[in-house]
Amino acid sequence: MTPAGRRIVAAAEELFYSRGITAVGVDLIAERSGVTKRTLYNRFGSKDQLVAAYLEERDQRWRSLVRAAVDACDSPVAAVTAPFDALRTWSVTSTRGCAFINALAELPDPAHPAYAIAAGQKLWLLGLFEELAAAAGCAHPDVLAAQLLVLHEGALATQPLPVDTLPESTALARALVRAAVRSRHEA
Repeated sequence: MTPAGRRIVAAAEELFYSRGITAVGVDLIAERSGVTKRTLYNRFGSKDQLVAAYLEERDQRWRSLVRAAVDACDSPVAAVTAPFDALRTWSVTSTRGCAFINALAELPDPAHPAYAIAAGQKLWLLGLFEELAAAAGCAHPDVLAAQLLVLHEGALATQPLPVDTLPESTALARALVRAAVRSRHEA
């Protein structure tokens, strides 16, 4: 991506996340990024493609953070809940909840180019939970993965509230993993 393209995506991310996708026009993004509207359209083709680029960039950063948290774990069992640890770090700068859920709420059409990216991010996390649970020897890794995704997403959804649910969600996630490991070994 060119320097102008990076500036455009950075401005779009700040504006879309803080104000909402539908509330922000390309004029404001072009102004904030120091480019003309024509440059913006030359780089991205449409606002829809710019929204997709913003979410793709954010998704790549999130996945890198989660992978680093998983890699830092000292055991496969601890790795299963590493996405909750990554969320603690991520939440410091992301106070409006989940950008992907926000995007799905604003862009419910599955044909929108950003929809697949937002939905794909959630499906990736579900798959990662299942993969990590299987590697840790948990019973029913698919069921556990769905439970962990619900806890993770619940912690994200309550972020804008004046209550921090992440510690309780993380503790419950760890308890579910321990129970799944015990269940597998008892079987």
